[in-house]
Amino acid sequence: MQLKPTKPIDVENISSFSEMLRAMADIGFQARKLGEAFEIWMKMLKEEKISIFLGLSGAMVPAGLRKIIVTLMKNRFIDCIVSTGANLFHDIHEALGKRHYKGSEHADDEKLFKEGIDRIYNIFAVEEEFKETDKIIAELVENFSQGMSSREFLHRLGEGISRIAKEESIITTAYKMNIPIFSPAIADSSIGIVLSTISRKFYIDTIKDIEELTKIVEISEKTGVIYIGGGVPKNFIQQTEVVLSFFNKMKGHDYAIQITTDSPHFGGLSGCTLEEGISWGKISPKSKRSQVFVDATIALPILVKALREEGKRKCYPEFSWNPFKIRWIYNV
Repeated sequence: MQLKPTKPIDVENISSFSEMLRAMADIGFQARKLGEAFEIWMKMLKEEKISIFLGLSGAMVPAGLRKIIVTLMKNRFIDCIVSTGANLFHDIHEALGKRHYKGSEHADDEKLFKEGIDRIYNIFAVEEEFKETDKIIAELVENFSQGMSSREFLHRLGEGISRIAKEESIITTAYKMNIPIFSPAIADSSIGIVLSTISRKFYIDTIKDIEELTKIVEISEKTGVIYIGGGVPKNFIQQTEVVLSFFNKMKGHDYAIQITTDSPHFGGLSGCTLEEGISWGKISPKSKRSQVFVDATIALPILVKALREEGKRKCYPEFSWNPFKIRWIYNV
C-alpha cells in the first residue's frame, strides 16, 4: 500500500475559500470530506451533458440559506431542485418581504405560543405574518387547474410570486431561469394546508412528478446529486434509478455529495451512506462521492463561496416539457 501523507493547513498562506477547501482535502476527519466535496462539485461543473440535482430538506431557508440556493441557481451550479414544501413556503414568505428572526433555543415556548411566535431552534417567526403569506398563496392558486405535477404547480406559483415579490427568492429565480422545482411531499407544509382550505378536490399529481424527474435522469448522459440533509428529497431523487430499472435503463448517479448531521447506524435514510445506495443501484459503483457529516448551515456557505471563486459551468441543460426535451447550453 502506498501511503500519502497529510498536509497540515498553513493558514498564513491561504487567501481564499477555494484554497482553504483544497487544503482541507489533505487533512483528516470531516474537514477532508468537505474538501473532497468541493473537488467533486468542481468536477461536475466541467462535465458535458450532466444534470445536477439538489435535494433540499430541513429548515434551510428560515436558517438563512435562501440566497445561497439562489446563487447556486443563477450560476447553474445546479439544474433541478427537489425540496420540502416547508422550505418553499419560507422562501415565498421572504420573497414577499417578510422575515424570520433571531431567537433563542432557551426561550420559554409556552410564552412564545401566547405571543404568537413560532420557534425553529434559535429562529423565531411571527404566526400572523405566516397567515398573511398563506392568504397571498391562496389568492394566487385559487384558479389553478387540477392534476398538475408539483413542478408545474410551483412554476405557476413562481410566476405569480414574481409579480409581487420584494426580494429575489428560490421560487422566483426558478421561474425566471426555467429551473424545475419538485416538491413531492408538498402536502406536508403550509402550502399543502393552504391548498386544503381552498378546495377538498384540489390535488397535485405526485405520480407525474416521478415520471418527469425520471425523464431528466433517463435522457441526461450523466447525473450528479447533492443532498442537503436527507428525507423525501433525497429518496425521491434516488428512486429515479429504481424506476429506470423497470425498463432496464438503470445506471446509477455518477457524482454524489451529501451534507448531513444524521448517523448511518440508526438505519435512517437521512444518515445512510452513499455507499449503501450502491447496493440499490441508485449510486454508480464508479461514482465520485463524498458524504460530509456536518451542519449544512456551516458547510454550504463555505462550499458555495469557493464555487463562486473558481467554478464555471461548461455545459448545462435547458428543459422543455410536453413533450420533454433537453437542450444543452455551452458556456463559451
